[in-house]
Amino acid sequence: MKNKKPNAEYVWKQCEDVLVQRLHFSAVDRVVYTHLVRHSRMEGKVRLRFSIPWLARGVGLSTDTVRQAVRRLVEHGALNLLERSKAGHVVDVRLPMEIPAVRARSIEDRRPMEPGRDVSLEEIDFLQTRTLRGAIHARESGVCFYCLKGNPYRVRCLDHVVPRARKGSNSYRNLVSSCQQCNCQKGERTAEDYLRWLYRKRRLTDAELNERLRALDDLAAGKLRPLFPSGGNFISRIGRPPLNPASLEQHL
Repeated sequence: MKNKKPNAEYVWKQCEDVLVQRLHFSAVDRVVYTHLVRHSRMEGKVRLRFSIPWLARGVGLSTDTVRQAVRRLVEHGALNLLERSKAGHVVDVRLPMEIPAVRARSIEDRRPMEPGRDVSLEEIDFLQTRTLRGAIHARESGVCFYCLKGNPYRVRCLDHVVPRARKGSNSYRNLVSSCQQCNCQKGERTAEDYLRWLYRKRRLTDAELNERLRALDDLAAGKLRPLFPSGGNFISRIGRPPLNPASLEQHL
């Protein structure tokens, strides 16, 4: 039985206003997601069976790029993966406001702040706002955490060191600024495995590999704190007291 077709204009606005801001979808993620929505929900169907080659032809991208994008969409909860085989994928395609992370954030936004409750750095979801995401990018000083190449503003991404599919969080300890190429190539590999892969591809030197592995250890230990804006300049919050949620945006 087919489901009622959603309002296309409303869904498009949600994609622009919700997915990009709240889930930090890359350009590739948005193209792949909207194509799947077009062939499922816009046809009155929730469930869709598709192959990666079919999807790649439809969006004009390589199969590897599309495969990585599908994995990220599953991690984000935009796709509910029901079956994966050589024959193809079977997924439930969720509209923006049906994605669990978006729904949870919407509920949290409506929940009144508890007076006097402090929020520590460890509790903050760094995918929540542009300012919080910018604090992670600022920490890496404009270069990709993995390959150490320049990371221009318009093409930079946030990558989960431990993928969402492996229960990775949105903590500052698990998010790094990366280029789109590394974001796509890393996929569900561990950060350490991916760094060693870059080394084998001669994209990192011996010294760079060792330095990146130490940086991973420092990140997990909480030594690489995000950089927050203060008076127009980014400064470290190391050693400062917890923030009160009522004044969080003021500090950020």
